[in-house]
Amino acid sequence: MRTYTNVFDLGDLKTALSEAFEIKKDRYKYESLGKHRTCLLIFFNNSLRTRLSTQKAARNLGMDVIVLDVNQGAWKLETERGVIMDGDKSEHLLEAIPVMASYCDIIGVRSFARFESREDDYTEKILNQFIQYSGKPVFSMEAATGHPLQAFADLITIEEYKKKERPKVVLTWAPHPRALPQAVPNSFADFMNEADVDFVITHPEGYELDPKFVRGAHVEYDQMKAFEGADFIYAKNWACPGVTNPADYGKILSKDMSWTVDAAHMAATNNAFFMHCLPVRRNMIVTDDVIEAPTSLVIPESANREISATVVLKRMLQELK
Repeated sequence: MRTYTNVFDLGDLKTALSEAFEIKKDRYKYESLGKHRTCLLIFFNNSLRTRLSTQKAARNLGMDVIVLDVNQGAWKLETERGVIMDGDKSEHLLEAIPVMASYCDIIGVRSFARFESREDDYTEKILNQFIQYSGKPVFSMEAATGHPLQAFADLITIEEYKKKERPKVVLTWAPHPRALPQAVPNSFADFMNEADVDFVITHPEGYELDPKFVRGAHVEYDQMKAFEGADFIYAKNWACPGVTNPADYGKILSKDMSWTVDAAHMAATNNAFFMHCLPVRRNMIVTDDVIEAPTSLVIPESANREISATVVLKRMLQELK
């Protein structure tokens, strides 16, 4: 595997899940794979779970790890061609990428949506420059429009906790004070559409996700109706994706608190498990009683980030052999 940006890079999901559970039983089974190999993790944005879990995954495989915070201690990077660099940006990404690549074997990149241009975000301009110019295997640690390590961990968690062969999984929008990217909901939809689940997406009108992620999923604008009989509730905010009106891209169209996941919402489900990628705004996204309930999976879900990253890095290392 040379790149990891979406569900299709994993290939057969049953095989990927088998690898995940194999690694979960023995995290150091493939420790020799990464001997004398270096993983470079590049962060353009803040991180807690991604930073820690991916470092741990690389070390599970015997790799050395270099972590670079682009906005702290590195030269400010220009990303556009044709710009006269007479401002505060001292280095161009097109020189920085091959230099960074010369010090490592595998590169992980984390770069959020900027909400400046829908085209730039949805063509994954930053991530794809690393893929194009590094000459090294590259994986996404969350990009402008996708977070495949999170979505794989979500799938692992659902597989672990499901009580029936084909559970009903609901992705629900919830209010938030800030405009957030669509990366997590996009990747969650990407994975759930390929998994053996009954998948429903619910959100207010105007928050329609890009069709390439929604695909055949049922979209329900009545949140309570969507929750009926659900086995898993995945709550996440996202700003307007600009599908129906590109001028609204990145805007907050609603802060309707009736969409907050509370006990009344969960009562409509089939005693559903609650999921969220974290960090979470309590009593906006979800109430205290729901996130603290025995059916809340937010901690095991986060723990599985180590497992999803280990599988991805294992496959990339095997490609290098």
